[in-house]
Amino acid sequence: MLLIDNSVVKEVLTMNDCINAQDACFRRITTGQAIHRPRIDMYSPTGREDDYYRWGTMEGADAQLGVMAIRVKSDVISWPRDSENRWTEEKYCSEPGTYCGLIWLFSTRNGVPLAIIQDGYLQHFRVGGGAGLGVRYLARTDASIVGIIGSGGMARTYLEAIYNERSVKTVRVYSPNQAHCKQFADDMSSALNLDVHPVSSALEAVKGSDIVATCTDSMDPILFGDWLEPGMHVTNLGPSEFDESVYQRSDIVVRQGVGGLDLPETDRIQRLRGHSPIAYIAGSEEEMKRIPKPLQGPSMFTRDVPTLMDVMANPRAGRSSFEEVTAYINVGNQGLQFASVGEVVYRQAREKGLGRELPTEWFVQDIRD
Repeated sequence: MLLIDNSVVKEVLTMNDCINAQDACFRRITTGQAIHRPRIDMYSPTGREDDYYRWGTMEGADAQLGVMAIRVKSDVISWPRDSENRWTEEKYCSEPGTYCGLIWLFSTRNGVPLAIIQDGYLQHFRVGGGAGLGVRYLARTDASIVGIIGSGGMARTYLEAIYNERSVKTVRVYSPNQAHCKQFADDMSSALNLDVHPVSSALEAVKGSDIVATCTDSMDPILFGDWLEPGMHVTNLGPSEFDESVYQRSDIVVRQGVGGLDLPETDRIQRLRGHSPIAYIAGSEEEMKRIPKPLQGPSMFTRDVPTLMDVMANPRAGRSSFEEVTAYINVGNQGLQFASVGEVVYRQAREKGLGRELPTEWFVQDIRD
């Protein structure tokens, strides 16, 4: 069994492999050879008045690859507003600036645990790769101008994924943190040999772009329908970034996969709290009020729209003209993303002799449950 940290993931994983692995596994959902369970979160009070503990899991398995993965994450969550009233979801584990997320990879051939993988670098890649799949199947083939809202780690992999799928020439990026925005522009200009430059507003990043990606932790909408232009392709990171008018303006809306929101709702099992599609919540009624409720109207999780697998099977469900506006909701198959990309990382690490060996007998036993 291998323990694989972020440095190994960074060494062995390419964006092209990440996108292709997801593409292949998503296609196998329709044949019954792949399956996933969407993200479910569990909340518990911390004893403080301004945050909550959140445990999140998602799972997926692919029969052809012979692997099953579960991604687990353990965070303390808060929802602060800054001095300019921007509302975001923030998190940490142990202390601000550190995080805990792990991918457990198992063999579906014999049940043996194969690897424990730190999820930081792989998480950024699998989400960016998911956005890249949306570009692959929905964006105009001549798309070359990209607008990015956000300048964190996800924005980097989103741009790398878009660059993998289209002949990008120009990138405009906006972030309220102008220092971060400039650093992003400098880093990505050098990494991709592109013209990447910071702009002074989100609208300036969007105007004239062929592809627009919102890559933030915002709890409020940051992209609006009257900003969209004919032929654009837009994609998101967080569930609150698109205003309802974005969906109304779009000619085609596609979601990566099913949202899994058909569980019965109770006082303790609720849909769409914070950034959680499904939340199991402990705490008093007063404590539970801290967790933000969803925006009014349909969410990206509950829209009755085609999935990416529908478009894969029938391209006519996707873009049919250069003038159409396409919106891609980059959520739905998270568990299978970790299985598909985790298998690539595990296989490459094995082939290159990377990672730390852990005795398998530490994780199996002779007592039947």
